Amino acid sequence: MASKLYRQRYLILMLAPAIIAVLIFEYIPLAGWLMAFKRYQVGLSIWDAQWVGLDNFKLFFVQSKDYIYVLRNTLSMNLMSIVVNLSLGLIFAVLLNEIRIRFFIKTVQTVSFFPFFISYVITYSIANSFLAQNSGILNQLMVKWGWLERGINFLGDPDYSWFLVIFLQAWKSIGYISIIFLAAISAIPTEQYEAADIDGASRLQKIRFITIPNLIPTLIVILIMNSGWVLNSNFELYFMFTNATNWERMEVLDMYIYKFGLKQLDYSYATAVGIMKTVVSIVLLLLTNALARKATGRSVF
Repeated sequence: MASKLYRQRYLILMLAPAIIAVLIFEYIPLAGWLMAFKRYQVGLSIWDAQWVGLDNFKLFFVQSKDYIYVLRNTLSMNLMSIVVNLSLGLIFAVLLNEIRIRFFIKTVQTVSFFPFFISYVITYSIANSFLAQNSGILNQLMVKWGWLERGINFLGDPDYSWFLVIFLQAWKSIGYISIIFLAAISAIPTEQYEAADIDGASRLQKIRFITIPNLIPTLIVILIMNSGWVLNSNFELYFMFTNATNWERMEVLDMYIYKFGLKQLDYSYATAVGIMKTVVSIVLLLLTNALARKATGRSVF
């Protein structure tokens, strides 16, 4: 072992900056979790703050009852987004793979992948241009054509909040996810398709019995990796699209932590909620991995 490490010393030295950066920015700050067990106040040292034990955790789960709607929003939108994104990404990849015009495929891939690089600030501007109640292009056309008497408040009505979030995340991620599945499709042995051609299989039969079964391992890996993020939401998305009229349907755990931590300066309470989110995410990741290994024999670790 020691001799192997010595032979690879230069590779280890090349990794050292990345390892140091992860330690500094990811692990050392975990010492701040101590605030969750104290009544921390701005201006005091963490060590001087009063020890309160699990009071901050009890406040979230017992006294405030905020966890009911916060967890409802977080789990509902994230789980639906995972299902929709993976399903659309897989279907989109399979359809692209069936197209034989290479130039058209590359064009569609570029167009579908481009939204992945657009920030949610720009995404909000685009959504506002199309969906604003009075000035949005979509509402103006529907009112002009007589389909509606007045525009629909897509960006403010709570009834449309979840659909809006799921649609935007699918729009931004479908191109990225499809590339992963296309890479997996390219690794399928061509002999399987040649044997299917000899047997007279149609294109739909080859998709059903060859392409999709070979994509299942990739789908499982992506599902496992996403399960660890089911309580983590894209803060930029919710920060831009949450307003005074839809906040009750849009407030997820990350926005809740932001509200108490940076707005109300209740760092102890916000840290306690963050710890809870992290622990549950790790448990979900391990549970999903174990279930996948038991059901399919495939897992990440």
